[in-house]
Amino acid sequence: MNKYIDLNSDLGESFGQWQIGNDDAMLKVVSSANIACGFHAGSPAGIWQTLKAAKTNNVVIGAHVGYPDLVGFGRRNMDVASDELTADVIYQIGALKGLAASIGAKVSYVKPHGALYNTIAHNKHQAMAVIDAICALDANLVLVALAGSALIDWAKENGLQVVAEAFADRAYHADGTLVSRKQAGAVLHDPELVAERMLQLVNDGGVNSIEGKFVAIDAGSICVHGDSPDALLMAQKVRDKLQQYSVTIRSFV
Repeated sequence: MNKYIDLNSDLGESFGQWQIGNDDAMLKVVSSANIACGFHAGSPAGIWQTLKAAKTNNVVIGAHVGYPDLVGFGRRNMDVASDELTADVIYQIGALKGLAASIGAKVSYVKPHGALYNTIAHNKHQAMAVIDAICALDANLVLVALAGSALIDWAKENGLQVVAEAFADRAYHADGTLVSRKQAGAVLHDPELVAERMLQLVNDGGVNSIEGKFVAIDAGSICVHGDSPDALLMAQKVRDKLQQYSVTIRSFV
């Protein structure tokens, strides 16, 4: 049986004259694009341009929703009331859907960003607010969630399709959780090492943790952060390595 996996990246995060990443080049490498919706990053014009480039490259589009935290790039925890968080997520997906519709493209999935992503992986209170938002707006949207997280079961129980995700450029603990960005070694920078780890993920079903133990990770998508140093080179190395070993890169949608 042929092996295949999705390769995604966080894009559309530039803001006016402040450029983050290289969206045009990354969209020639990945199969899915998590596009910012303006709350943690991204300006309407920049998001629109990234959507156009995604359509041109036949890359599947996802809404990268987050906390309202431009200053902290969406990486600061927030205690948000359920109805407020639900409304925030609906608002963000709706905005991206509107921009996408204007160019004849569509939004196919939702991937929470940063602190929101990590919080709802285990916090049912906030997780249900996000799940409620997706179900209320468009229950056909696929939810991308951290592999091994409780969020996967909660979303499926509410009728959502879910794709589990692994991170190419992040270190894992032996229990399958991500190493905090505050800890040394949390973010990986060696493209060759990252590519080898992702080949291990696909072939062996997991990677070596920061504690030196193998941790099983059942994932259908791999993320390379678009704002990381050498992100483009890293994504290309991962794609090349996987294809070298007959792994097909394709979206889960």
